[in-house]
Amino acid sequence: MKIAVGLSGGVDSSVAAWLLKEQGHEVIALFMQNWHDTTGTLYGDCPWKDDKAIAQMVAKKLNIPFHFVDLSKEYGKRVVDYMFSEYKLGRTPNPDVLCNREIKFDAFLTRALELGVDCVATGHYSRKETIIKSDGQEVHRLLAGVDPSKDQSYFLCQLSQEQLSKAIFPIGGLLKSQVREIAAKAELPSANKKDSQGICFVGKVDLPLFLQQKLEAKDGNVVEVFKEFYQDSDIFNYCVEGYDNLDNLSLISMPYNYNESSGTIIGAHTGAHFYTIGQRKGLNIGGHVNPLFIISTDINSNTIYVGEGQDHPGLYRKALFIRSSEIHWIRPDLSMQVGEVRDYLVRIRYRQPLQEAKIFCKKEGLYIVFNKPQRGITPGQFAAWYLNEEMLGSGVIS
Repeated sequence: MKIAVGLSGGVDSSVAAWLLKEQGHEVIALFMQNWHDTTGTLYGDCPWKDDKAIAQMVAKKLNIPFHFVDLSKEYGKRVVDYMFSEYKLGRTPNPDVLCNREIKFDAFLTRALELGVDCVATGHYSRKETIIKSDGQEVHRLLAGVDPSKDQSYFLCQLSQEQLSKAIFPIGGLLKSQVREIAAKAELPSANKKDSQGICFVGKVDLPLFLQQKLEAKDGNVVEVFKEFYQDSDIFNYCVEGYDNLDNLSLISMPYNYNESSGTIIGAHTGAHFYTIGQRKGLNIGGHVNPLFIISTDINSNTIYVGEGQDHPGLYRKALFIRSSEIHWIRPDLSMQVGEVRDYLVRIRYRQPLQEAKIFCKKEGLYIVFNKPQRGITPGQFAAWYLNEEMLGSGVIS
């Protein structure tokens, strides 16, 4: 089989290429550049020229052809512009999920197929299994990676069956320590390279500075909401205390609505769209025993609401909602029908342990009600649901 490996210069994709070569496949390396602008990028992070040089050395070590492709135009339009539009609306997008759906397994895959390959391999800690159903239908299952601390299936939660049919994840059955060991024994140039951090292909950024390329800074108030505010709140009782009454799912899944009378003004900020729920750093407000966390942002009034301490009630919600138009089933053959209720395991962020929940399928969308209140449910992020180790679908949190 002829396989193109998305060689990034990191240890994971390098070992993926090595494994495929050892298995006897015809392997080619394809390095993609997706970002040029360094505005807001913290110095020393994600230097693509260095990554390219290491990827070239790995390809030479493995004696495989090396190709370069510039996808910065596609990345800017389909990932970065989406980021800006979401932040402008007060939502927090996940560019890594979008990068996999729109770039690695779309634009990049298209370029790779033009080189005559059968499929594309990446260094994701995830697994794929292909089964044939009783009706003869071929179905691709997306499974969690074996290493629980590195499972990256969440980042692939928007892939389709067509995309999975062309995807291979060679290191999904390995632990990170095993990958490092293989790289060292094979004397790969990337063996000791640190894992990349920050936004996919952009790197670690000063987010407000990065977003100010297109979003205007605007002074607003920071309002502290005290725990006493919730004592007589029906919304709080429904969303956090875990009432068993599921007759009003829209109420259970509703984010809190605050106004400046909900608390006390304690400071100022430069734009509510630069902040996200659950964020701790960047407020620069002192005088508290415990850290302040953002519990809500209001783009219309340009107000940020904060609470003191990790146990602040405003950080927790019992449920969330995903609009019908935002639902994606990796397994369309297992999609829910209106009126159905199923028990699934759900995560709302990368590396979060899977949480037990019930999913209610209604005409307007999916309501996900957790067994235990969840911290930092954030509009714009993705919720992904699993049946045991298989991811079945995902959707954007409203």
